[in-house]
Amino acid sequence: MKKVIFILMMSLLTFACTSKEQKEEFNYVVDSFADMQILRYQVPELENLTIKQKELVYYLTEAALHGRDILYDQNGKYNLLVRRTLEAIYENYKGDKTSSDFIAFEVYLKRVWVSNGIHHHYGNDKFIPNFSSDFFENEVKLLPSASLEKIGMSSQEILDYLIPVIFNPEIASRRIVQDSGVDLLQASACNYYEGVSQAEAEQFYNAQKSVNDPMPISYGLNTKLVKENGVLVEKTYKVGGLYTAAIEKIVFWLEKAYSVAENEQQKEVIGRLIEYYQTGDLRTFDDFSIAWVNDTTSHIDFVNGFIETYGDPLGMKASWESIVNFKNVEATKRTEVISSNAQWFEDNSPIAKEFKKETVKGVTAKVITAAILAGDCYPTTPIGINLPNANWIRAMHGSKSVTIENITSAYDMAAHGNGFAEEFAWSQVEIDLMSKYGFLTDNLHTDLHECLGHGSGKLLPGVDPDALKAYGATIEETRADLFGLYFMADPIMVKLGLLPDKEAYKAQYYKYFMNGLMTQQVRIELGKNIEESHMRNRQLITRWVFEKAKSDNAVELRERDGKTYVVINDYKKVQAYFSDLLAEIQRIKSTGDFQAAHDIVERYAVKLDPVLHKQILDRYAGLNIAPYKGFVNPIYKPIFDKNGNFVDLKIDYSENYVEQNLRYSTEYSSLPTFNE
Repeated sequence: MKKVIFILMMSLLTFACTSKEQKEEFNYVVDSFADMQILRYQVPELENLTIKQKELVYYLTEAALHGRDILYDQNGKYNLLVRRTLEAIYENYKGDKTSSDFIAFEVYLKRVWVSNGIHHHYGNDKFIPNFSSDFFENEVKLLPSASLEKIGMSSQEILDYLIPVIFNPEIASRRIVQDSGVDLLQASACNYYEGVSQAEAEQFYNAQKSVNDPMPISYGLNTKLVKENGVLVEKTYKVGGLYTAAIEKIVFWLEKAYSVAENEQQKEVIGRLIEYYQTGDLRTFDDFSIAWVNDTTSHIDFVNGFIETYGDPLGMKASWESIVNFKNVEATKRTEVISSNAQWFEDNSPIAKEFKKETVKGVTAKVITAAILAGDCYPTTPIGINLPNANWIRAMHGSKSVTIENITSAYDMAAHGNGFAEEFAWSQVEIDLMSKYGFLTDNLHTDLHECLGHGSGKLLPGVDPDALKAYGATIEETRADLFGLYFMADPIMVKLGLLPDKEAYKAQYYKYFMNGLMTQQVRIELGKNIEESHMRNRQLITRWVFEKAKSDNAVELRERDGKTYVVINDYKKVQAYFSDLLAEIQRIKSTGDFQAAHDIVERYAVKLDPVLHKQILDRYAGLNIAPYKGFVNPIYKPIFDKNGNFVDLKIDYSENYVEQNLRYSTEYSSLPTFNE
């Protein structure tokens, strides 16, 4: 099952190889607030696309941007009301913009834009406003009638809803809850279920599944499950169904894209997606996914739809996302080497033979240039993608992997000289190692994770793909990361020309342990647990190895001047531990061993040492670095001749973060405030 790699290590641990002069040629940093830094990314080679390809990119970007409201509503029932009210206040504010209330209000609004809702995009906790409820109430009462009409309710109705939603920390306190022993649906504020208990939802979907179905649909992927008159009902995301106003706009632009598709295969892909949006039929979604994975020749590509299930505590229902991209031909040579050797990697993986694929099919990989980020890819974005998610499609038809190198490049450029390495690395040896090889090994690990890691191994016959439930995403990310880490140190990397020498892999190992054991904790509030699946995965791997390595001191935490550091004494022993853990994680995945998944995640991935956590937070605070990064998109301006024919596409990087979000809320907001 595919999952995306979010940019944790890159945003915290980038050691730029570029000069200051190179960095300043393009203004990467747009804005900073709270725990966020907003960046720009470049879209190199856009000018080299053909006119028809540019037209296709434009239509696909419009289709992408029209899905924005969907994600807000999926993330929480009140999110559209919150966003529209906050934006109306911001645009109509006549008071003192230097006041503490307004400054705090503006930061809160920006955070809502980052997270597509009122809960932190990584931590899942609800934002605590630093402006007063009196300030908010007064500004809502001052809103003009035109703003209230746009929102769709009176000022008093807005206040009745939002005073408790925004200011009461006990209401909708966490978007996703994955705590053991609680009803995950009742405790979570996400909007995929309403009036439904966890037991009811699991029973509802288990009754639909057949252990003998070799090609199961992704049950519940594109629906909201609700209880009406005591009966469970699915409301499907489709034209004429839930989110129809936004989906109709998406389809409109997809139909335009269909008319300028590069080839018949790509035309089939877009046509299948349109049909899926029109019907909501998950068999059609599978047909689309198969057509998409088989389209390996088109230069322009895209993801558009209900794809990833991180936002559902049961790991079934998908958030809406989109990314439009085109192939980075030169950099793709690296991933082509990897994918062409996929069978060798599978055969030599350190997992039990019964869990290996006898024949690896359809593994394709490329490096891409992102042209637009949207939905659950905006403003925070993955750096790698591997799709489709359905295990049977992956087994029978293969998968398609991408590494988004213009995004990783933007992180690299923006992080130049931030002092992070000097604060947290043990010695100059590790600093030099990461400076020399860090960018290369980060991208290579992403390639291995996405291209081969997610595509490796197999489920045993009859194993439910959802058997691991809330632990499935963490186990899957652990599996893919371990696959990449294990092979990173294999001599095959140098033999294939993927690494320059046998020392390079150590940069990735050291960065990974420094991040997993220590520095990713800067993203967690003191006293909180780790909630996000990718962060859990990294701590699981590093803590498990650290515990096993106590017997031989392969990895240790050393103290110096009151500060803790990671030290790796034996890199090859670390690789051996990766081998052992990968074998166990694959066994859990392949057999659907829920209890083992529960035990290993709860033991290693969730809890933090409060003493070390506080130390890391204090050290990090002195660096004045935002722990999270997001992006603004470029603006695309189509050029038409006097007859209305598309003749060119111009790109504009000048828009700032506030301007972009307010424009998006004007031009790409079609859903009602509440969607039933």
